[in-house]
Amino acid sequence: MNREEIMGMLPHRGPMLLLDEVNAGEDGEAVGKYTVRGDEFFLQGHFPGYPIVPGVIQCEMIAQTAVLLVPDGRGKMPVYTGMNNVRFKHPLLPGDTAIMRVRLTARKGVFYFAEGTLEAGGKLCTRAEFSFALITKKEENAAK
Repeated sequence: MNREEIMGMLPHRGPMLLLDEVNAGEDGEAVGKYTVRGDEFFLQGHFPGYPIVPGVIQCEMIAQTAVLLVPDGRGKMPVYTGMNNVRFKHPLLPGDTAIMRVRLTARKGVFYFAEGTLEAGGKLCTRAEFSFALITKKEENAAK
């Protein structure tokens, strides 16, 4: 999927759409890519003189890739419900192309469980286990 096709599946838009392309394989794994340009809002103060992509943004890149594995997710709102065993191993820097590899591990109703990694330049930057729910706007408002 290219960026236009991704926008047909995810509700995210700039500056929070953090995928340039995704290949969702029939093997249950998705591989996403995002090239860090260096002008992203989250680099402006993290850190001046040595910009590093924040870990929470790296987790978001992994999660956005995972949502594209759900075939009936179009038109639904993905929301994080948990993160476990998150490890940051190497910085993600401007000019790097992040490669996210994600697979779903379980599903219970609207809840999905996944694990994924983010690599750049052949080095593991982040790995995480996480869960998310796919909800409709009506369900979101009822939860308030």
